[in-house]
Amino acid sequence: MANKDLRDWISAIEAAGQLKTIKGAETKEEIGGFVDIYQRKMGNPALLFDEVPGFPKGHRVIANILTSVPRINVALGLPPQASEMELIQWWRNYMKHAPSHKPKAVNGGPLLENVFEGKNVNIEKIPTPVWHERDGGPYIGTGCMVVMKDPDSGWLNYGCYRIQSHGPDVASVMMSPGKHGRIIMGKYHDRGLPCPVAVVAGMHPSYLMLAGLEIPYGKNEMEAAGGILGEPVEVFNMPHTGLPVPANAEIAFEGFIHPDDKVQEGPLGEWTGYYASGSAPEPAIRIVTMMHRNDPILVGAIPAVPPNDNTFYLGTYRCGAVWNQLEAAGIPEIRGVWAHEAGGSRFMLTISIKQLYGGHAKQAGMVASHCHAGAYCNRWTIVVDEDIDPTNVNDVIWAMCTRCDPRIQVDVIHGGWSSALDPMCYDTEKDRRNSRVVIDACIPFNRQKTFPVIARSSKELDGRMRTKWAHELPKDF
Repeated sequence: MANKDLRDWISAIEAAGQLKTIKGAETKEEIGGFVDIYQRKMGNPALLFDEVPGFPKGHRVIANILTSVPRINVALGLPPQASEMELIQWWRNYMKHAPSHKPKAVNGGPLLENVFEGKNVNIEKIPTPVWHERDGGPYIGTGCMVVMKDPDSGWLNYGCYRIQSHGPDVASVMMSPGKHGRIIMGKYHDRGLPCPVAVVAGMHPSYLMLAGLEIPYGKNEMEAAGGILGEPVEVFNMPHTGLPVPANAEIAFEGFIHPDDKVQEGPLGEWTGYYASGSAPEPAIRIVTMMHRNDPILVGAIPAVPPNDNTFYLGTYRCGAVWNQLEAAGIPEIRGVWAHEAGGSRFMLTISIKQLYGGHAKQAGMVASHCHAGAYCNRWTIVVDEDIDPTNVNDVIWAMCTRCDPRIQVDVIHGGWSSALDPMCYDTEKDRRNSRVVIDACIPFNRQKTFPVIARSSKELDGRMRTKWAHELPKDF
């Protein structure tokens, strides 16, 4: 039986009422305009665009894919109705046990239904939107995987980098310094060799999620994807680079990045909500082979003003990672972690704890704001009591307003790990650090016995009301 693919996931989310099909929207501004509007509220349906003007019927684009917890759940094999905290616990268990299956080599697959080489290559036959009206051009790679092979160790890396289309057989890839793909490319170029690369622009969302996570250097994302799917991912090698790609992917192309071969790339509206990185020369991919399934589907995971499709899915993973790292640091009684979507799942963390001792809340906040999973681009870390739901922003703000004394419960920390995409980093070129705030919004430990009683029904009364009056209560109660 073939692996689950993008089309299986689309069928599953359609059955769950999580898909909307739009016909007739064009690529220059309308598809991007639709996606921008639908991304402004998490929980809106995924968008499948068909009958795109200028392209054959059946050549489709899907976007707004992972902006709801039910759709993330389906991608990971969970029930659609599983809660945010259940999803976070899934990630925690996944990271603790790290299940994996080595990819399975096969001789063919649906991806080989249409193969083009040399002068027949034309990535512009794929409907590729200009995602934001001020973008520098169409981006075929936003929800994509970029495949490279370390020339020293043979390690295969599947990363998620933005890919701009520049012509029938030319694309560019933007990789920040320190990213695994940039390191691998540098090894080839240091030897005066072109870097082989393959790009997969349509695949099961679980592959996309893993390509966008901080998988440790040297670990194969396809092995991790097999662990999620519960079976080896079927792959075959691209004909000129030998790089393995999923056999049931929608669209893939391969080529070479030659030393000092660059094209002007960008700008692209990024996940922080700004055009922070501008336009600059970036490595060119000279494409030699392109292939796609019949009626191919391009996947878009669009960075934009948060919440957005590029970062929302990262939030539950990041929460699980921060939670595990807090416990590994010896912080007891963590009851919940949430990375708020308005902060791009990075800028704002909320930690819920059961206070055991004086200083417990501050300790949790300091560790969360600087552990590996929480440190990058962090700006606000808020610690709340166990009675506060960290996923409920109204609860969190209520705690900040009524339990925090700014004289002693707010700390500003300077010199944190950040990025050029952070509009408030110290200097985008020379000093990509930032300052951040840790807020202790817990009832002061020395006032726990004397603090005013909360004016809300007890859990016991809630239970009695639910038992007798469920038919009259709000659906989400």
